[in-house]
Amino acid sequence: MSRNATNQLLQKARKSKSDEFYTQYCDIENELQHYTKHFKDKVVYCNCDDPNTSNFFRFFANNFKKLELKKLIASCYKDSCYDLFQIGETENGFYCEYNGETDHDGNPVTAKKINFNGNGDFRNKENIELLKQSDIVVTNPPFSLFREYVAQLVKYDKQFLIIGNINAITYKEIFELIQKNKVWLGVNLGRGISGFIVPEHYELYGTEVSVDADGNNIIATNNCLWLTNLEIAQRHEDIILTKKYFGNENNYPKYDNCDGINVNKTQDIPIDYQGIMGVPITFLHKYNPEQFDIVKFRKGNDDKDLSINGKCPYFRILIKNKRLQKIS
Repeated sequence: MSRNATNQLLQKARKSKSDEFYTQYCDIENELQHYTKHFKDKVVYCNCDDPNTSNFFRFFANNFKKLELKKLIASCYKDSCYDLFQIGETENGFYCEYNGETDHDGNPVTAKKINFNGNGDFRNKENIELLKQSDIVVTNPPFSLFREYVAQLVKYDKQFLIIGNINAITYKEIFELIQKNKVWLGVNLGRGISGFIVPEHYELYGTEVSVDADGNNIIATNNCLWLTNLEIAQRHEDIILTKKYFGNENNYPKYDNCDGINVNKTQDIPIDYQGIMGVPITFLHKYNPEQFDIVKFRKGNDDKDLSINGKCPYFRILIKNKRLQKIS
């Protein structure tokens, strides 16, 4: 499947509000290994997760003692959950609390299942009460509600690690949080997230689809990211710059409506330019707030899209280098 085709599937899910893309265990494991220091004595809340099937719940239950968690909570929306003891959908959403119990074989045991009065939507009062009790939220929230979801986490001052579409960083609300250094991108991005489990009724074709060992259909969208406010070492590492602006001005055209230059690739950021530069949005994956200032997103001085010779390049983030250097 081409990237455009997989993007269309994501857009279709967004418009229908089905959001039926489920995270693989391997992708959770690959990302969470960078955050282990944050979880000791913490309550983790997976608030978009059926504990019967969620790989987020499975990961934290399997690693409960290793991470030294205090408690694990997972809550389930009624339209996507199934009763633990009966066939068919439940009338209400529910949540499970896990405190590290295991059976005689050492396997995690879900200790407590409690039905909600409502449908288990993360915006409901019951779910918000669980959110207030938690320390860190980790999940794959509905892409169609991503702005609202992040706003709730910020409102209740929660730490979090969540998956979203790369386009989410172009949302005004999300970009402002990044610009203010309140949230940032996680370690894995794009092809660093290997793919999502989708229901059997999804149409599958092309080279970007597969079936895993458990018979699950996998779509590799290659356009998702992790968004977090948990500290990681990566975001304090400088981008190594080797290119020069002076003597190579033709490689860096100026914008029509902004006193700045266009840089097509992050690795092409010049080491000796002190003014404003427009860089691709993927720059944020390498962004070190101690090395660069984020000035603005997408717009020129006239508040219109940045343009070069009357044409608009791809979305650009306007930045300035805090560590201007001269190279001979």
